[in-house]
Amino acid sequence: MYIHQLKNWPSFTWDIEAILVRLGEVRHRQGYILGLMSSAGFKLKENALLDTLTLDVTKSSEIAGEKLNSDQVRSSIALRLGIEIADAVPADRNVDGVVEMMLDATQKYTDDLTADRLFDWHAALFPTGRSGMHKITVATWRTPEAGPMQVGSGAMGKEKVHFEAPEAERLSAEMETFLKWLNARSNTDAVLKAAIAHLWFVTIHPFDDGNGRIARAITDMLLARADGTSQRFYSMSAQIMREKAAYYYILEAMQKGGLDITPWLKWFLDCLYFAMDHTEETLSAVAKRTLFWDKHRETVLNSRQQQMVTALLDEFYGKLTSTKWAKMTKSSPDTALRDIQDLIEKGILEKEPGGGRNTAYSIVV
Repeated sequence: MYIHQLKNWPSFTWDIEAILVRLGEVRHRQGYILGLMSSAGFKLKENALLDTLTLDVTKSSEIAGEKLNSDQVRSSIALRLGIEIADAVPADRNVDGVVEMMLDATQKYTDDLTADRLFDWHAALFPTGRSGMHKITVATWRTPEAGPMQVGSGAMGKEKVHFEAPEAERLSAEMETFLKWLNARSNTDAVLKAAIAHLWFVTIHPFDDGNGRIARAITDMLLARADGTSQRFYSMSAQIMREKAAYYYILEAMQKGGLDITPWLKWFLDCLYFAMDHTEETLSAVAKRTLFWDKHRETVLNSRQQQMVTALLDEFYGKLTSTKWAKMTKSSPDTALRDIQDLIEKGILEKEPGGGRNTAYSIVV
């Protein structure tokens, strides 16, 4: 028997004493982060927001098995928020759709969540009316014709069903109850409300596809309400991606258990707490980039140099060599060496100790 088949569904219960300490730690950390960001300069805060939203969009899609181009995501977000970036690129239609959904959720966090708004999000996620090669029902609840909604894993013919969602005939009533609860004022802490909404929505699983991504958008919307700001400086989706196996394990355990969701709330609060660990790292990386570009505002760089300097200021894996430069910029070895030498003369790159054929270079910050 699944949780939605229980007599008292969806009357969730939890042991507040078991989660109170962690909830207090999360709330304290939220206040610290908002205080930290309020003292940051406008440009620093703007870039931190852009980094966090880019991470949130890409990781939420990655959890669902879809890899989005982070440069396209960043450019799409910047365009919609009116943030000027030097290395903007055109975004694919599917990227724009995911970005539009996430920004609607976080920038309009005070607006009620309605069925029509959810349908708009779903249509943005699936602009072609297809999920991969399969035609799906878009911008409305899944229909009885599609058969049971089962969440499973394993090779074809050896699938293991982890969960079966409520029948399609129940969806209108289920979602009406859910949305009425979500939009109503209550005494439930706003962070706990985000956790409950996440579990509740993925259990109803009202759409043919995209339920996880929409659940995470709802979570971000409610966390923005908890923070009292549309500015996002920590990514719950990025932390869920880091703990993906544990995320699916706890969801399955809850969906096959009773209505006491204390274990889920504990896991959610831990995940949120650790998500905030990365805020200071993000701020430090953004500060480094901001100072670098301020220093080199008048320095002329060609497109290859801009590409590589941007990569070096972000998460660059391994050592930078002329061979790697040539491969990444699709240029000749001679061109790569000229680009690198030019940056050395401009004080942007320096040779690392050693040398020979595998001379490595690092950025001067």
